[in-house]
Amino acid sequence: MSMWGWVQIFRSCCNFRCCNDVNNEDNHDENNADDKNHHIELATGRVQLINTIQNWDAKLLETKKPGKIVILNFSSSWSSPCRRIAQPYCKLADKYPSITFLTVDVDALAEMSSTWEVKATPTFFFLKEGKQVDKLVGADKQELKMKIANIDSLPS
Repeated sequence: MSMWGWVQIFRSCCNFRCCNDVNNEDNHDENNADDKNHHIELATGRVQLINTIQNWDAKLLETKKPGKIVILNFSSSWSSPCRRIAQPYCKLADKYPSITFLTVDVDALAEMSSTWEVKATPTFFFLKEGKQVDKLVGADKQELKMKIANIDSLPS
């Protein structure tokens, strides 16, 4: 059975699912090719990986500072859409150095995913001064760019 078949079985057995971006939702060939690229890192460069409660607790204090903008990406290494959006997300982190970019490993921090009511990966939360101002579910690169530009332009 192909990897795509196992993903479909997994999705049907549990509530947690991966989200495909609009342009690739039905493109199983691309998803199969992407499944072979497990080496893609979800957090590199300026993107910080959150995989322990201690990491999160330290960052949580930082998110509440005046004027502070944080992008919180709930992601998993097994999700094709997460791997597909990882590199563009890291490039956006380089483009917006005043914004903190975090990636939460949903497998390592399942309880945090539940607290934030994450139902699919990737899910992005846009925080300003510790408060959620926007949310994006799925790997839509254009929508992610637009939402980051919007939050960056909000008055302090």
